[in-house]
Amino acid sequence: MHAFTATLGALGAGAAWCGPGIAAHWPPVARAMRVPLRRPEVDGVMLTFDDGPHPEGTPAMLATLAQRNARATFFLVAEQVERHPELARAIAAAGHTVAVHGYRHRNQMRLTPGAFARDLGRALEVIGEVCGLTPRLYRPPYGIFTLPGLAAVRRAGLEPLLWSRWGRDWRAATTPREIVRLSTSGIDRGDVVLLHDADWYSSPGSHRHTAAALPGILDVLAERGLATRTLAIAGVS
Repeated sequence: MHAFTATLGALGAGAAWCGPGIAAHWPPVARAMRVPLRRPEVDGVMLTFDDGPHPEGTPAMLATLAQRNARATFFLVAEQVERHPELARAIAAAGHTVAVHGYRHRNQMRLTPGAFARDLGRALEVIGEVCGLTPRLYRPPYGIFTLPGLAAVRRAGLEPLLWSRWGRDWRAATTPREIVRLSTSGIDRGDVVLLHDADWYSSPGSHRHTAAALPGILDVLAERGLATRTLAIAGVS
């Protein structure tokens, strides 16, 4: 009987750790976990880039954003920040929001609670030291949260943010036109768009499709009267 009870306890703990891993794709789960997919208070659209910095992808995105006077949020992977600190600093210096995507790009469900907490703490330390700021936003790799992982994120003073539109730009078999279509279909004020400025964890060269698509995305937003916005540390900007 004790062995059976222990087994049930272990299964329960495992279920709690694995938790809902589909919040980004199933809005009811995201609402139940209080993880926003959109930011309705933002007077415009949030463009977000994951997985950087990257020596080719990040400068390409920054150049286009600068040309269009557009602002974005970059969810950085701290192991890449260590390798390319000058690019992380360039993102912050250009007035974009620096956010956390982890120290390594790992699925929360494959980490123990302790390992995840260490990864998160190291990411905050590295990004904070390099960029000279305290990030306030966090997005998990693959968009997967576990319940204890989400609790650790909030204990660290971070706000979770997923997305409501995506370009699916990490795929090898895509085109800039397809990325524009997927990113902007039905887009409206408060939407959060997921893109990638790096190919470290996706199809090699995929960041080039995103760079080619970004002007078209910005064109659509301009046609629809939607500005690009970010979340400042102390509010909306």
